[in-house]
Amino acid sequence: MEKDSIIILSGGMDSVTLLHYKKDKIALAVSFDYGSNHNAREIECARRQCELLGIDHIVIPLDFMGKYFKSSLLEGADLIPTGRYDDENIKSTVVPFRNGIMLAVACGLAESRGLKHVMMANHGGDHAIYPDCRPEFVEAMSRAMQCGTYEGITLEAAFTNITKSDIARIGKEIGVDYAMTYSCYKGGERHCGKCATCVERKEAMAEAGIDDPTIYEED
Repeated sequence: MEKDSIIILSGGMDSVTLLHYKKDKIALAVSFDYGSNHNAREIECARRQCELLGIDHIVIPLDFMGKYFKSSLLEGADLIPTGRYDDENIKSTVVPFRNGIMLAVACGLAESRGLKHVMMANHGGDHAIYPDCRPEFVEAMSRAMQCGTYEGITLEAAFTNITKSDIARIGKEIGVDYAMTYSCYKGGERHCGKCATCVERKEAMAEAGIDDPTIYEED
């Protein structure tokens, strides 16, 4: 299989699962350092996963986002709300047009490297809260990327219409080690267990029948 794709790799459950799931197509993984609370821990997981699979990995700084954008994800652990993704207060964690910015950079990088596709690991559970994870965004962004590149680069988002539990089941089947992933929005040494992404992580692993290797603060 031709390695013709670049993946946006955060180091969380979803993108790491996609990395393993599509490893035979992936020529390059890119992580973005944009100043979020959990960025550094995620990027270290991304680096380790790529090292494990022998996939080239680069980190691109987007520090302007941390300086100029408004989001609790960029403003310290104390401002991260607890709850579930369908709670109104979780909207504070949205980083405006984050995926659009990252995809634009990844698209330019793909064309520079002679690659044909960009992969991202958004999923169905993201739709309620994150506008730049929804199917209509994926379709529009893919079209823009095609129109804006000589090679007609496309966006592949294989998990758009499935749940995080479905992703965890895929990961279980292909042997992903979720101990080498990080999710918590607070960015601490241990997962807080209470923010929306921790809650979703716990539930996904439970529903997939995975013994959760995550160390939570309450453990």
